[in-house]
Amino acid sequence: MSYLAPVKDMLFVLKELAGIEAVAALPGFEEAGFDTAQAVLDECAKLAGEVIAPLNVEGDRAPSTWRDGAVTATAGFAAAFRQFVEGGWQGLQHPAEYGGQALPKLVATPCIEMLNAANLSFALCPLLTDGAIEALLTAGTEAQKMRYVPKLISGEWTGTMNLTEPQAGSDLALVRSRAEPQGDGTYRVFGTKIFITWGEHDMAENIVHLVLARTPNAPEGVKGISLFIVPKFLVNEDGTLGARNDVHCVSIEHKLGIKASPTAVLQYGDHGGATGYLIGEENRGLEYMFIMMNAARFGVGMQGVGVADRAYQKAVAYAKERVQSRPVDGSLKTSATIIHHPDVRRMLGTMRALTEGARALAYVAAAHSDLAHGHADADVRARHQAIYEFLVPIVKGWSTEMVNDVASLGVQVHGGMGFIEETGAAQYYRDARILAIYEGTTAIQANDLIGRKTVRDGGAVAKALLGEIAQTCEALGQAGSAAAQSLRAQLEKGAQSLANVVDFVLANVKRDPNAVFAGSVPYLKLAGIVLCGWQMGRALLASQREFEQDLEFHGAKIAIAQFYGEHVLAQAGGLETAILSARGDASVLALSEVQF
Repeated sequence: MSYLAPVKDMLFVLKELAGIEAVAALPGFEEAGFDTAQAVLDECAKLAGEVIAPLNVEGDRAPSTWRDGAVTATAGFAAAFRQFVEGGWQGLQHPAEYGGQALPKLVATPCIEMLNAANLSFALCPLLTDGAIEALLTAGTEAQKMRYVPKLISGEWTGTMNLTEPQAGSDLALVRSRAEPQGDGTYRVFGTKIFITWGEHDMAENIVHLVLARTPNAPEGVKGISLFIVPKFLVNEDGTLGARNDVHCVSIEHKLGIKASPTAVLQYGDHGGATGYLIGEENRGLEYMFIMMNAARFGVGMQGVGVADRAYQKAVAYAKERVQSRPVDGSLKTSATIIHHPDVRRMLGTMRALTEGARALAYVAAAHSDLAHGHADADVRARHQAIYEFLVPIVKGWSTEMVNDVASLGVQVHGGMGFIEETGAAQYYRDARILAIYEGTTAIQANDLIGRKTVRDGGAVAKALLGEIAQTCEALGQAGSAAAQSLRAQLEKGAQSLANVVDFVLANVKRDPNAVFAGSVPYLKLAGIVLCGWQMGRALLASQREFEQDLEFHGAKIAIAQFYGEHVLAQAGGLETAILSARGDASVLALSEVQF
């Protein structure tokens, strides 16, 4: 089967949970209301389902190839990429003055999900380009913006981010690439960068690399890193392409998944130095790169949601056709399709509940981002920006951990056939595994959630969100239905667990950091489970209001929200216990290096 985008559910979330009409009331977004979103999503669904999704399996079986420094993308990718960019999809949320569509992030986010659900390897190329555009728009000069951004939006060029080096990994303080000023405003860049997604390919005529490097006499550590534009081909004053720059792909990696996406090792300066152009000020490169990384981290969270939905669709289709064993309740006297069996229903319900919860939280975060950028009141902008920043590590960390579980359940639903590559379930499992690693591992997201997002403001945003959850619990209590009461009970317990852990973090992070950070990833998972449960509660309330308009759709929303409470939110107490009871770091740190 190919991919069928869940447009109806996406539109439900946009309208009922993320508040698209409030976003459409912002200056510049007046034409971006629900009707526009529906038209955009319908068109994107066609592209994703008919053009990009059919290439997914082919990309896995016949990945990108490297030969003599050149990378050739999987057959069909270049043509699909041309359709993608010619449709204006690369510029969906970027400014109109540079050729973009200038639509809200809230409208772009479901499109990002569709693209990644259709073909994760393909979607990585525009994801990195989006990040490069954001970094240039924020920190580039006007000349740099005019030179590079329109070409990136048009898809004539693509973008990359170059952080990691063989000795550095995630510790960017160890970056050794160097940039030597030439006295004419340019720099000569030397060094090796690894894990560069779509760092070399044949789908666009130029690649704009954003590269972290050190200038002479720069301070040690992360404070001495600068950011440079290093294009594959130099750009002439009239915008045409000039000579090949001294940056070369020396190999691409052989990977567990996302095989069609070339992960390049790039060598800078083997033939005299690659010409680079400083972005912003020297020694502020990591600050600028974080702009790109935050955009990418949200996008990776959407990759998790997209792949989870694709794995769910695959599993449901198989469960409806695979005949195996008689139902345990004796309702049929012959073997039945496996969707009749309670444990298969449990697995499918878990897959769907986790995916819908993560989708809802991510779309709500996107709306906060739009309000943070576009609202007329500065205080309102600041409040929404704080919420968005708090949610980003959860969207990234929780969604990408979630998809590992969902894709694994997808294989399990298939049984032994799930372990066979030809059925396709295994590809989602393999592809998904990178998502909790790149753009900052789950531990890095969890450390960010503790240090920058919980401790820095004294837990203000976390407690404000807990206040909103309490309001939803009150509304569920007044809703009357058994499903609402069940979800309310679990959401109240989960919120209390999260509140207890927030208090623990604030009270102990300075006096006993090991105790706090030993539970950092469980804290992130707890936050993800509870905040997604909050959105499921809001979805249940909305579906009860709209129930008579579409009994099947809203009945399913109510049922899956109740399932989320009873099967997912019920896990919150265990995570709280693991973090708080008997000082979790005591067991984490109990073994010596030798004992390990």
